[in-house]
Amino acid sequence: MNAVLPALAPHTGTRQSLLSSASLGWSGFGAEMIGISAGMHRLPAIAQHRVGVHVGAPVRAVCRCNGKRSARIQAHGDADVVPAGLDGEWSDDANCTVLRIWFANDFVLTTLDQLGLRAAHAQIRPQFQLRDARVQHLAWAMRAELEADDASDPLYAESVCTALIVRLAGAATPDGGKRRTLSPRAAARVIDYIEAHLDERLTLTELAALVELSVPHFKVLFRETMGVPVHRHVVQRRVERARALLQQGRLSASQVALDVGFAHQSHMAHWMKRLLGVTPREIARNDAVRLIVAR
Repeated sequence: MNAVLPALAPHTGTRQSLLSSASLGWSGFGAEMIGISAGMHRLPAIAQHRVGVHVGAPVRAVCRCNGKRSARIQAHGDADVVPAGLDGEWSDDANCTVLRIWFANDFVLTTLDQLGLRAAHAQIRPQFQLRDARVQHLAWAMRAELEADDASDPLYAESVCTALIVRLAGAATPDGGKRRTLSPRAAARVIDYIEAHLDERLTLTELAALVELSVPHFKVLFRETMGVPVHRHVVQRRVERARALLQQGRLSASQVALDVGFAHQSHMAHWMKRLLGVTPREIARNDAVRLIVAR
């Protein structure tokens, strides 16, 4: 993440994990909120790319990575990027909080390869104090997943992470003027598959494979075709199916949640309230009242 002076200074700072994606089922990437004490920290070289986004009050920081040194005021939303294989050192003059996001190198290479981008022109490079509105927006979306009582599907986090990689690499999805939307046959294949597997964990990789597209291209074409991102479409379909099952009155809300692919009942309730404006209990109760009146 950040990096520090002098190279031989002792490691004096401490770090504490505050929130982690370890239990959220993410694969190839992850995120963590870390409480960092004032002092000197070393970041060893590892096989993952790392992005550290400063959260909260500004601190004075001195950083060093890849032979470059930076002394600055680290403000809320400022990001430091340390590519895989590089180490770094940094010191902060006060306690602070950092949102750490990491991507496995294979995950990054696969994403860039699927975009048809050459590694020489699109790669994650070391950066200090990156201030980019899109990067911040995507980082805060990852932070929201860590802080939520009911995190979204891993599919959503994968979408955010893919977009973040593309942004950090300075890449844009190629647009050759072709295939602005999925063909009717391809769209039907994906939609039918989603309907048949709503109760399972769906991934962008498997959905894109159905129509022989890379994940980034599939995401763009699906949104152009359906008017919403893949994750939102899946959630909407789960909510609609859950509403139908609740109206039948044969299953408990907890069983309905599992049958339509939500992690648990409160996750279903969150999205029902957000999309429909009502709770599962209200749906079931209203339908029960209608049945009584009909008798």
